[in-house]
Amino acid sequence: MLTKRTRWGRAAAAVAAGALPCLAFPAPALWWFAYVALVPWMLLLRSAPSGRRAALEGWLGGAGFIVAVHHWLLPSLHVFLIPLAALLGVLWIPWALLVRELLGGAPARGRAAAALVVVPAGWLLSELVRSWQGLGGPWGLLGASQWQVPPALLLASVGGVWMVSLLVVAVNCALVLLIAVPGARAPAVAGVAGCAVLTGAVWLWLPRPEVTGVLRVAVVQPGPVGGADGAERRFDAEERLTLGVVGARPDLVVWGESSVGADLAARPDLSRRLADLSARVGAPLLVNVDARRSDRPGIYKSSLLIGPEGPTGERYDKMRLVPFGEYVPARSVLGWATSVGKAAGEDRMRGAAPVVMDLPGGLRVGPLVCFESAFPDMSRHLAREGASLIVAQSATSTFQESWAPAQHASLAALRAAETGRPVVHATLTGVSVVHGPSGGRIGPALPASTAGAAAVYEVPLASSTTPYARFGNWPAGASLAVLLVYCAARTARAVRSGRPAPEPSGPPARTARG
Repeated sequence: MLTKRTRWGRAAAAVAAGALPCLAFPAPALWWFAYVALVPWMLLLRSAPSGRRAALEGWLGGAGFIVAVHHWLLPSLHVFLIPLAALLGVLWIPWALLVRELLGGAPARGRAAAALVVVPAGWLLSELVRSWQGLGGPWGLLGASQWQVPPALLLASVGGVWMVSLLVVAVNCALVLLIAVPGARAPAVAGVAGCAVLTGAVWLWLPRPEVTGVLRVAVVQPGPVGGADGAERRFDAEERLTLGVVGARPDLVVWGESSVGADLAARPDLSRRLADLSARVGAPLLVNVDARRSDRPGIYKSSLLIGPEGPTGERYDKMRLVPFGEYVPARSVLGWATSVGKAAGEDRMRGAAPVVMDLPGGLRVGPLVCFESAFPDMSRHLAREGASLIVAQSATSTFQESWAPAQHASLAALRAAETGRPVVHATLTGVSVVHGPSGGRIGPALPASTAGAAAVYEVPLASSTTPYARFGNWPAGASLAVLLVYCAARTARAVRSGRPAPEPSGPPARTARG
């Protein structure tokens, strides 16, 4: 039985171990660390004296992970981040129980081999559940830490970020076996070799997206603009920077999220200025309006395409809103959050459906707004609907000095690799970046330190369909099938024996000799 001091020490260790993977994400971006980051947490869980203790340490580690990866939300959510992390931490309890059951004690080779498949599937289950928008969305998925690793991006084109998460957890699981279970080193080595062979096979034989053309895209980043008249001054800055790219002859000009602070139907002067800009640049403008609409109630965040004659009529209203930032879930119960943080004072309204817009020359662009670029299914839908280019319009100025801008920008690489379509990530204050159809970066990024800049990128286009775009999130289905088979086998074994499945055996006792 654990002493009180030991129990508290293990609890603190669980929180710290759960927080370790945050170092694999930007801004530290130690991508290689992801392959060992779970090892301390898993070693702790496998040594838990009971399933109840493993569940507790899985919950505490999950809460530590959420706080560490989302710590930049503290200025907005304040203390509310802690109960939110405690809620989401519950999602790691099933995974923790699997770790203890399959890796605890001295597992035989068969159980160790099963662990290499079942434990990653259990981790993916937690990622799938918390990826629901109402629980905060798919931010900080473990596979997303590999955004700058070409082989991992190629895997993402096969099975999305989900497949990369499975591989990362499998490697961590194999390392735990190598460290703690000498008798299971053969399946552990086989597991690592299998991951390497899979990655190598995909790298060697999967065709890369074939470039079919080039689109010149100008990204306008006005930089931080504050004050009561900030929206007007931001518009002036964007207008000035856009005029600066006239000689570069772009095919499309992209402004960031909330780049226009008034409804264009209510401000015909702004509409005329935008139309004049389009005519002078010789290209359509994709802007984002954050304002109360004049034709219906409520505030919307809308992507609008502007041509020389004004708005083209193609409009996308943001569908997936940021919890607390753009709406307060169950406001009647949680509305108090507005008094302790920067939660939305009024809920934004949701759009009804994704939109793919037509550009001159027959190309099509699919817009996403900020948080939506974290959702693999949204960019996949746009690619399947015929988008040649995906544009994510973002604004992370609230978190300017944190890890958030770099984390958000890194998601563009994954969405590009998954869909085989280039992704333009355009922000107000940085980081703005462009990634090609394979996920590789195109040209230099506009960093968060840039006060105001515009850059024109030669964006390669591709028309081929990736396996992920064609088949969707098949790793989720495969993982659920693995977990169902495991549960069925465990239940059948317990029924045959006429008693519950045994607890994993502990380490052999040592007798002191004097």
